[in-house]
Order: sequence, then structure tokens, then C-alpha cells
Amino acid sequence: MAPIVIVGAGLAGGKAAVTLREEGYSGRLCLIGDEPGPPFGRPPLSKTYLQGREGLEGWLVEPASWYLDHEVELIHDTVVRVDPSAGLVHLRSYDPIAYRRLLVATGGRNRRPDIPGAGLEGVFQLRTRAQCDAIRAAAHAGAHAVVVGMSFIGCEVAASLRQLGVRVTAIADRPPLEAVLGPEVAGVIASIHRDAGVDLVTDDRARSFQGAGRLREVSTVKGKRIACDLAILAVGIEPNVEALTGAGLDIDNGVRVDAHCETNVPGIYAAGDVANHAHPVFGRIRVEHYNNAEKQGAAAARAMLGASAPYAYVHSFWSDQYQHKLEYVGHTREWDRFVVAGNLEERRFLGFYLEAGRLAAAVGFNRGGDPELEPDSELAIVSRMIARGARPVLTDLEKGVLASD
Repeated sequence: MAPIVIVGAGLAGGKAAVTLREEGYSGRLCLIGDEPGPPFGRPPLSKTYLQGREGLEGWLVEPASWYLDHEVELIHDTVVRVDPSAGLVHLRSYDPIAYRRLLVATGGRNRRPDIPGAGLEGVFQLRTRAQCDAIRAAAHAGAHAVVVGMSFIGCEVAASLRQLGVRVTAIADRPPLEAVLGPEVAGVIASIHRDAGVDLVTDDRARSFQGAGRLREVSTVKGKRIACDLAILAVGIEPNVEALTGAGLDIDNGVRVDAHCETNVPGIYAAGDVANHAHPVFGRIRVEHYNNAEKQGAAAARAMLGASAPYAYVHSFWSDQYQHKLEYVGHTREWDRFVVAGNLEERRFLGFYLEAGRLAAAVGFNRGGDPELEPDSELAIVSRMIARGARPVLTDLEKGVLASD
């Protein structure tokens, strides 16, 4: 019998493989990825691993021995083409593999902006362990780093480099995380970076990287010239869909899947960063966070085995920057009301995002608790409110009064 094949051996793919075995699937199972080693979670690459305070062992989905013990074929190769008509996955270095069910968990890759000099030695991106190791080797105390982009990765890398004693200049076209969290929270995040010594340059963009073979200077669109020793490009990712060209899959900002993680081609599913999924609360979204990859990988595995429950996880993520903890639940990019409980200036608050009166998301800054680990925490209660479509009284939110059920 043809096996179940998982294309992509990151967190989503690894979690799917584990779930398939836990749910009783005993057939042949192939997990294909082009990175060395077993699947792992990437959060410490921008934080504790980059700082040298933590290894990756605790972030493995399972140790390498688990895949041997559970007869999961972990194949380190690149998928070049998927052929649904023949039920085959074509690899770069191995013979094609037939599949009965296929999970696309190819994740994403870093965007590489068209900036002259981006290929110079000393210009880095961060996605893999090898890239993180290269940044660590260059980030010695007293060096000067330029971080281009203040998304989550940019913010976390800037914080980690400062904690390593590296001088940091950060360049972004808008305040940190403003597109995701709004101007109020972006202002708080900007202030913690400036207080930590980051030279934060907003409303500007990198124009070129310059140096004779190795980076020596970054120039900006507005005319700044910043001498530096290294630079990190942190301008987001784009989904890996090239191997799916010609497969008949609906590709639109990733691979479109239904509420059960299945694509328009029967028998092919998608999960993680690459999946543009139909959510019962938020509509169609693609989410690039650890919690989603872990949970959607498991949900897709169960769907492949016949489970009928839709994937209805109320999304959440977190970010650690310096001594500060940010937690977020829900999903929105177009809220019309933002309500604060607590104090922005004291950097301890809950912020609530509403769309036409409906609670769509909330952020906790040094407050709120981990919604994944603390079921009675403020943000866990908010998550349940979002799931049921709550329309809270604004004055209640300002007081931090939450309706638990």
C-alpha cells in the first residue's frame, strides 16, 4: 500500500508524523525535509539559542531515535515536483515516492529584498540553525549590527544582540510591529528597544549594502550611512510553493485549504506556515507562528485519518524581548477599536482589538498569562470569548473585567 507522505520536516510536518503514529496509523510513513536533523521548533533561534543560553534539544518534536523506533522514514532531500495524477512525489536525489495521502508542510523562506549588496559576506538572514550559528559567530561584544526590518524576528534579534553586547541600529519603514499590534503597542515596543540602546530608525528603508567583498556600511533611502560589521535582513517570509507548480492545487498566499486542512485536490492536505486555511471565526488566514504549526500539523494528521472536526484553534503567539513578555490571542488586521486595561507607560497592560463590537484579538504585555499553559489566565479567558463571538462592554474591558463563560 502506498504510504502517507509528509513534504516538509519542520514543526508542522514533525508534529503530523508523531500524531499519525499516536492515532494508530501503522502504515508506511515518509517525512521529507531539506534541513539536517530531526524536526524542531524555531523560536529559540532568535532568542535563547542566539544568545547562547539554550540548546535546541528541548525544542525537538521528538529526538532522532523516535523516528527510527516508530518506523518513520526521515528523508533529507528536496521535493522538486508533486504529481497528483500519478500519486508521486519527485525528489532531487532519490527515486519518486508514491503516496496515498500527502501533507504539504513546506513552511516558508525568508524574503530577500532586491537591495544592492545583499549578497556580501556579513549580510545574514535567520531561518535555519546554520544561519543562526553564523550570526552568533559574527555577533561579538562591541560589534555593530544593522537589523533591517522590525517584525517579530527583527525585534527579537535586536534584543538578543543587545544582550550580547552588540551595538544595534534597526531600520524599518514603520514603528516595530505596528501592522500587527497597532500604533499604541508599537510605541511601547519602540520605547523598550530605545531604552536598551537600540538606535531605532523608522520611516526609512535600507537602500544598499556596501563593502569590498564584505559588508562595511549600510545606506538608507533617506541618506543615512551606517558603518557596521554585520547586518540581518528580517523582512518576513514567503510560503514555499514552487514544488507544487502544475499540481492543480489552489495557490493564493500559500496553499488554500478548507476547515479540515484539505486542499482542492482530494487526498492532499496542508499545514503550518504554508497553509492558507478557512477558519470558522477569522475567515481565510495564513498564520506564521509556532503554536499554529504545532496544532495544525496535528489537526491535519487527524483529518488524513478521517477525523471530522474542523480546525478551529483560536490562534495565539508570544514574543520575548529583553525582560518583557508579549502574548497575543485571536487574529485581526483591520480592527476599528482598541481598548486598554492597565497602563501603556508602565508597560503592563491588556489591549483588546474589536471589529464592529466583536472581540477579535487581545495582546498582553507583561500581563495576561500564557493562554496555552494557564487555562484560567486572563488571555485564556479572552481566547474563549473570541471563540464564541463575544461582544463585550467596553467599560468592562477597560477595567479588565472578563466574562469567563
